[in-house]
Amino acid sequence: MIALLVLVSCKNEKKPNENELWRTKKAALENATHNELLDVEKEQGWELLFDGKTLDGWHLYNNPDADSVWEVVNGELHSNTNDESLTAGDLVTDKSYSNYELSLEWRIVGNGNSGIFINVQELPDVPTAWQSGPEYQILGADHMDYDVPEKRPGCLYIFSPQLNKVEIKQGEWNKTRIKQVDGKIEFYLNGVLTAEEDLGSPEWKKKIAETHFSKYPEFGKTIEGKIALQYWYFETWFRNIKIREL
Repeated sequence: MIALLVLVSCKNEKKPNENELWRTKKAALENATHNELLDVEKEQGWELLFDGKTLDGWHLYNNPDADSVWEVVNGELHSNTNDESLTAGDLVTDKSYSNYELSLEWRIVGNGNSGIFINVQELPDVPTAWQSGPEYQILGADHMDYDVPEKRPGCLYIFSPQLNKVEIKQGEWNKTRIKQVDGKIEFYLNGVLTAEEDLGSPEWKKKIAETHFSKYPEFGKTIEGKIALQYWYFETWFRNIKIREL
């Protein structure tokens, strides 16, 4: 008799339909906390590089006092491509880093092009961040270069195709992780390893010599420098930018 009552109760139990499940997921996403560190992250040594409110800790490359295209909108770091009165350029950290792990999220318009430069040397005679800093490629899925092996998202731009194939989530947030220890770098896109390189090795110097970057004397020469976000005439959004020194 008890078993029969349990069976009837299970049959009468209302299960959530797909719409209810989606609303629950949607509410969770909308109420997610961004640009904040968990207690466990603080214990692990993570620091925020973007507070979700200001551009503190960042400035326009070689032009710190400019009214730049970079702005904070709804807790997101955004490149404003619509106001021509603003000064265009890459956004660079105030501080330099050598051994570290960097984590951030980004999204981009379909035909967009951007990137993350590491080991950037901010010098008066080096006009742009890319002339010194190797690039983690960011690209929209509709960009004409999206299927070019050495230009796909997550690549060490120009130098190597994705180590493991991974697609971006167009229109959604994608996650980047960059790790550098003594010049040895690892790039990850959405949890997948996409690039490895030893920036202190003779092989790396040879690779530079075989590309157009050989024309730029500061390119890829150091294993320490600033981190920069590329502005390339397309809207890009960043959030949850955090770093821990290793």
